[in-house]
Amino acid sequence: MNPLYIEDTDDWLGNPTPLETCRHQLRMYENEFEALTLKLVRALENVQGLVRDNDALTLERNSLRAELTAAKTAATEADRRANDITIKTNWELMAKDRHISHLATEIKTLKGEDPCAPSFPHQRDIS
Repeated sequence: MNPLYIEDTDDWLGNPTPLETCRHQLRMYENEFEALTLKLVRALENVQGLVRDNDALTLERNSLRAELTAAKTAATEADRRANDITIKTNWELMAKDRHISHLATEIKTLKGEDPCAPSFPHQRDIS
């Protein structure tokens, strides 16, 4: 046997021909392509699901923001009304105190008492 033909194994039994090798490689590529196509389809479905979820969450977020804005507005209005009521009540109390003080002074004057005299007599020093 010539040493140049040592690596020539085309005629051995069980060795695939170049055409069979190409066909086998083509089937492997086809199988890989199908697997990648299935992965791509699943990935697209996942992305579409995420987009739907994102849209739903965006709508919910916008709705909650609107509710929060309305609640803040209502709270601000209630706080303003409470402040108005407090101010009005304080003014009314001050006016009533002034009126009571005026009436007390008139009563003292009509009784003949000194309106500027202290209302309570001095207490004795018990020490």
